[in-house]
Amino acid sequence: MSADSDPTDAAAERRRQARENAEYHEAAAARAAQAEARRTAPMVSAFAEAMRAAGVEPTRLRARPYSGSGSLRTDVVGWYVRRDRRAAVGTDGHWYVLVVAPSLRGRLAGIHLDPSDAPLQVGAGGRDGDSVALDVLLRIRLEAGADFPS
Repeated sequence: MSADSDPTDAAAERRRQARENAEYHEAAAARAAQAEARRTAPMVSAFAEAMRAAGVEPTRLRARPYSGSGSLRTDVVGWYVRRDRRAAVGTDGHWYVLVVAPSLRGRLAGIHLDPSDAPLQVGAGGRDGDSVALDVLLRIRLEAGADFPS
């Protein structure tokens, strides 16, 4: 190491570069998520409209705690789109994830759900056979109509 180089400057430069890289990747991931949401939102909205047009009655949705035991009442009315009831589309045309943190208050009073951005690939990263393209999932659910397992 030369007498002119300061190890603390080199370490600070590495930290600055790492921070810039992390910020770049975070921004790129946010742009990709926004682009995906722009593609999926119309699909989800069209699904809700098609379910109404088909006369399929919506139901008050229930969420499951992470632990998987029991269920919690929600403030959302809509249609389950997965047989395991982990996701649904509300009558408002939004996507809802129905797996939530457990809560005693939620067990007693029910919970409020905020809509989420629907993924293009539902169940990606899950067990084999759990992943399905959103458009395919919504088509299958629409075709099932009122005969969807409850």
